[in-house]
Amino acid sequence: MKPFSAPLDDILFSLNHVAGACSLANWDGDLAFEIGQHFASFAEEQLAPLNEPGDRLGCRLEGGRVRMPEGFTDAYKAYAEQGWPGLTVPEEFGGQGQDGTVLAVTSEIFSGANHSLQMVTGLVPGAVSTLLSFGTAGQQARFVPALASGEALATMCLTEPEAGSDLGRIRCKAVPSGSGWRLTGEKIFISGGDQNMSERIHHLVLARTSDDGVKGLSLFMSPCTRADGSRNGISVTRIEEKMGLHASPTCQLAFDGAEAELIGEAGAGLQAMFTVMNHARVDVALQGVAHAARAFDIASTYAAERVQGRGPDGKSVTIDRHADVRRMLDETDTLALAGRAVAHLTLVAIETGDTPDLAEFLKPVAKVYCSEAGMRAAELGMQVLGGYGYLREYGLEQIYRDARITAIYEGANGIHEKALVTRLLSGPAGDAFESFLLEECTARQIGRQVLEDSLETWRGARERIAAGSDPGSQAHAFMQLTSGALVSCLWARMAEAADCHPDPLRIRGLADRALGLGDVQSSFG
Repeated sequence: MKPFSAPLDDILFSLNHVAGACSLANWDGDLAFEIGQHFASFAEEQLAPLNEPGDRLGCRLEGGRVRMPEGFTDAYKAYAEQGWPGLTVPEEFGGQGQDGTVLAVTSEIFSGANHSLQMVTGLVPGAVSTLLSFGTAGQQARFVPALASGEALATMCLTEPEAGSDLGRIRCKAVPSGSGWRLTGEKIFISGGDQNMSERIHHLVLARTSDDGVKGLSLFMSPCTRADGSRNGISVTRIEEKMGLHASPTCQLAFDGAEAELIGEAGAGLQAMFTVMNHARVDVALQGVAHAARAFDIASTYAAERVQGRGPDGKSVTIDRHADVRRMLDETDTLALAGRAVAHLTLVAIETGDTPDLAEFLKPVAKVYCSEAGMRAAELGMQVLGGYGYLREYGLEQIYRDARITAIYEGANGIHEKALVTRLLSGPAGDAFESFLLEECTARQIGRQVLEDSLETWRGARERIAAGSDPGSQAHAFMQLTSGALVSCLWARMAEAADCHPDPLRIRGLADRALGLGDVQSSFG
């Protein structure tokens, strides 16, 4: 298997020159580069080597506790000692105070190196944001520093056997008990529900405080250990046997009168939990990007070395010289670059705070486009390697398995597609996206006609959906149309900024094909 190599040049090109991170008041490109370099070295040397053996060994349940694969505990200890858990935690709580765009650098690299371990650690930023937004000063002081130091990891406990996407069916119950609460019920599909890496686990749990539908749901913090050090009433009933992410323990948890604290107001749990979920959804987009980039790296390296067939001159050639293989490699590379730009644009919109409606519109688009890009890239990469791609040895079959979940968790893609046409499209968020497309038509020099045509097609589809009686029936097609229009804008940006990339010819060539410009773009070389 080709050793993991972090695509740091592509990441920083996207943030600096495509997504507009430089517009952020606190953005420091040199610092982001330095942080990225340090984390890339750590990921390449300590995280990536555990990926394949972790997938092979998996997690196991012993005496009611989860044991991670060999080497994961030591890797997490190093991760915590280097301060990575606190990257975005405010300095007053022991963190480094960086924003989500810097986290995007490390998060993508982490997922590309070892998605399973990233899954167990990746909910900390969302949990911290939730505590800072809805927790009391006392709760922040007690819970956030442990998350920043790595002493504690966080989980998000929503799903139940009868409550998946329909959270109104949640039955886990919370009842007052003295100065706190007690939780009783079952939660399933809990990533990192238990593990032997961190000393503590802080479970964020959505539980029912009344029978008033989703208005009866409240958010709680239920630590794995009580104040006296004894185990809380939370037990692992099983680890799910999954298609992929074998080294990420996806647990069923039983809450049996577990002690808990209310986070925020009773009945406002869904609003609080969405703080975690919104972070997680953008993180999932970056997971899809990470898999696409890794698939391209493996496939392109193999294709540049594998000699098969002959070229037009009759001489033996490597398979990347064959048109069909080149087509697949270019598509894989295009998916990674475009997906990254979509995710980064979304993060910049979130971080600026100036265009909240646009940010709200972009979140589901990023989640859907990037997760599907990761799956498609894995499939293409396997095809490039042929029979070897089907073997575990080359790593693409693991990427294929690991990437598949990104279209399912944190809201199945179909749910995000439906939300786009039923909730976002006809309101301010839809207007904000249309304004974005219009502004890009005006601002771009390369591909302007393509962008104008995309805008007109998108506008027409929006009007037809608004006039129709069943927008949900058009949800999938409209998401494809929307992501296509967005990606065209971002490829135009990449084409104009190509000279800022270490390999400008690669960027121009891919933009050329993505925008269907033929030789037009060569004049900008």
